[in-house]
Amino acid sequence: MSSSWDAACQDGAWEPGACAIVLRMPPKAPVTVLVYHPDETQAYARLVRAPRGRVRLRVASTPAEAMAHVEEMDVLYAWDFPPALLPHAKRLRWIQVMGAGVDRLLDAPFPPRVALTRAEGVFGPWMAEYTLGWLLWTTQHMEAFRADQRQRRWEPVNPTRLRGKTLGIVGLGSIGRAIARIARAFEMHVVGVNRTGRRVPEATRVYPRAAFHEALAASDYVVLVVPLTPETRGLVGEAELRALRPEAWLVNIGRGSLIQEEALVRALQERWVAGAILDVFATEPLLPEHPFWGMPNVVVTPHISGPSDAAEITKIFNENLRRFLEGRALRGRVDLRRRY
Repeated sequence: MSSSWDAACQDGAWEPGACAIVLRMPPKAPVTVLVYHPDETQAYARLVRAPRGRVRLRVASTPAEAMAHVEEMDVLYAWDFPPALLPHAKRLRWIQVMGAGVDRLLDAPFPPRVALTRAEGVFGPWMAEYTLGWLLWTTQHMEAFRADQRQRRWEPVNPTRLRGKTLGIVGLGSIGRAIARIARAFEMHVVGVNRTGRRVPEATRVYPRAAFHEALAASDYVVLVVPLTPETRGLVGEAELRALRPEAWLVNIGRGSLIQEEALVRALQERWVAGAILDVFATEPLLPEHPFWGMPNVVVTPHISGPSDAAEITKIFNENLRRFLEGRALRGRVDLRRRY
């Protein structure tokens, strides 16, 4: 298959999907698509829609099964694909990831001239509901009232309100902006942080990366939703935690390695901050001996803030597959230099 490629990127700051790629000469020969998922391959493959005669569909759920097709595939539609197989994919031209994060693939021996796209626009509503649900848990004393109910104990405690509180969102891509919209419906003040301080309509103020500590100090709640890159790894350490207010809560739904966990444990133990709601961790599953499990001011959830729905994600893939076959721009393109 002979083709030429042209990529154009908009300047952004921790904002995925700012790039588009155009396949100048649409492929005429049948395209081989490999669908890979360790647990739900058939569920995703059944939903793939492609013009008859234009696509050969292959499926795999183990590295051995994938290896049987890796040399013939032009397109990879995958979750948790074995990175060691990528150097064998000589015909590969495009990878569609069944998720929002792509850091695992970017750390692999990535083939040259391959477009990488993420499932954009799916996870924002899920993660917005997760975030606001747990913020309400902090204000409505839900756990205390349920404990009282089990003890048949009547102990009135007035809740507080989210209205008027400040939510700081670190990362203003599609997910961060979805969270901002829901927070504003609760009449919260929303501030954001991105690399350059470029404004977005969903936030009343956007701080540049250089003013990160100022944004932290201004927030009652801080939610991390940036991608994991060399710049953001270890983004929140002791200095950042000390910049937060003592009554502030930290929410991490991005990547576990955004936070220096030892510093966070100390901050929680010594009450530099009120608490943390954590859905992602440096090592997953979270080890049974990790101190987070036993800390009363920590919520641990098992990486479920943005669940994958095969129908929602494959709808995105089908639209991109149609664009790929027509030689049009793909949506959700990852800038390989910026890693998002």
